[in-house]
Amino acid sequence: MKKVKNDIILSVDLMDILKSYELCEATYNHINTIKVGYPLTLSEGLKSIEILKKNFDFNVICDYKLADIPITNEKIAKLTYENGADYLIVHGFLGADSVKACLDVAEQHNKDIFLLSEMSHPGADMFLKSASEKITKMGLNLGIKNYVAPSTKIDRLSKIRELVGEDSFIISPGVGIQGGDPKETLKYADALIVGRSIYEAPDPEMAIKNIIKSL
Repeated sequence: MKKVKNDIILSVDLMDILKSYELCEATYNHINTIKVGYPLTLSEGLKSIEILKKNFDFNVICDYKLADIPITNEKIAKLTYENGADYLIVHGFLGADSVKACLDVAEQHNKDIFLLSEMSHPGADMFLKSASEKITKMGLNLGIKNYVAPSTKIDRLSKIRELVGEDSFIISPGVGIQGGDPKETLKYADALIVGRSIYEAPDPEMAIKNIIKSL
């Protein structure tokens, strides 16, 4: 993973390309990496990835949390990379073959994936928590270097860091409205994923400046 400016990845979870553009315009002096997911690309199409990437020269992580059979994952990954994404977030609970399908497509496009070890919301504890360490170890066996782990569960984040080691790159969602603490998170993660605390703020640039100052 390339260096993330100010350790912040902006989650652009808006459903309007013009509002997304304005958000990026207000914050691009402070960041170089954004995360785009289904809300924007289902509303505005895959072209929205390329629009934001080309106009602001961002690293773009597509947060599709891919979780399907290998051939379907392969098709979605191919479309995503062809439309400008640099990274793709992939679920691991479907098994190594589904993950490897995405990894293979990423390598063909000289791109990469993030493996989702564990999620930040409480409901993830029902099923994903018990599998997260196995998922992470599977990722290591596949040679994956990039992982997603929650800032809202510091004990789990620290465990995943312990498993992957210091050479791997961890991005962490849940900072801000979900309750994750930025400073504590950065003891274990390499970058914070922040969304609503910025894009729902009256002044997104001031909001991101305040987060940077707090670090």
